[in-house]
Amino acid sequence: MSNGWPALRVEDWTGTRDALHLWSQVVGKVRMACSPFQNHYWHSALYVTARGLSTSVFRFEGRSYDVELDLLGHELVVRTGDGTRRAEPLRAGSVADFAARADALFDGVGLRPVITPVPNEVDPAVPFAKDHAEREYDAGAVSLFLGQLQAAHEALSVFRSGFDGKVSPVHFFWGSFDLAVTRFSGRPAPLHPGGVPNCPDEVMHESYNAELSSAGFWPGGGDEGAFYSYAYPEPAGFSAADVGPAGARWFAPGGQFLLPYEAVRTADDPDAAVREFLTGTFAAAARTADWPA
Repeated sequence: MSNGWPALRVEDWTGTRDALHLWSQVVGKVRMACSPFQNHYWHSALYVTARGLSTSVFRFEGRSYDVELDLLGHELVVRTGDGTRRAEPLRAGSVADFAARADALFDGVGLRPVITPVPNEVDPAVPFAKDHAEREYDAGAVSLFLGQLQAAHEALSVFRSGFDGKVSPVHFFWGSFDLAVTRFSGRPAPLHPGGVPNCPDEVMHESYNAELSSAGFWPGGGDEGAFYSYAYPEPAGFSAADVGPAGARWFAPGGQFLLPYEAVRTADDPDAAVREFLTGTFAAAARTADWPA
């Protein structure tokens, strides 16, 4: 990690990654249940912190809370506005065990939101309480993943700052398990077809109701994960755009450009490599879709 971009092969932590994905859904559903609705379901996302992934502050029955997956201390932490802190360790075990311990943790500080206790955007979607399969937890890999998220968050934040129009926060979607930022043209989009596994079509209709260009980082799609960029609706000619840096490619099954994380990490200037990819793919989307100036 000498350049601030840690190496972590996906195949070395896939079991842990998949467990963390499901655990993050428990936390994300709490945030969604306790937060006022925001366009494009932004009220459901988590945020990268110095220690992990957080709900940020929210209110429940007149009291302030935040919940965090602490990926350095390897704890699920809940904090209240009056200074109370409670935690449960992140450890190997089943989703059912994690969900039960999380429920007890939240209940102990008066946080009792009603959530849908079934994961989204995964198939099969086993209800949390019925998922008794044993899951791995590699603490070292999880901390390296946090380093990846933090480096990607900085790169995406710099990219976000260069756009004057409507743009999302840099936020983490627990359904798809990726860090994302989205720019909007200001024009409406055609109805999204839906069809995402175990995700209501109306969620996709709302999330994609405006013409957009979205980019982010996902711990898949490459040996060590990948940066991605796509446009909705996909404009004619977008997929044929010549974008850099070396290693960037069009991935037809996903309808997006990918840049392997390892190509970024091993570049002479990783931040410049990400910047070239993000600005180039956005320029291609805006040009081929004839975005307003």
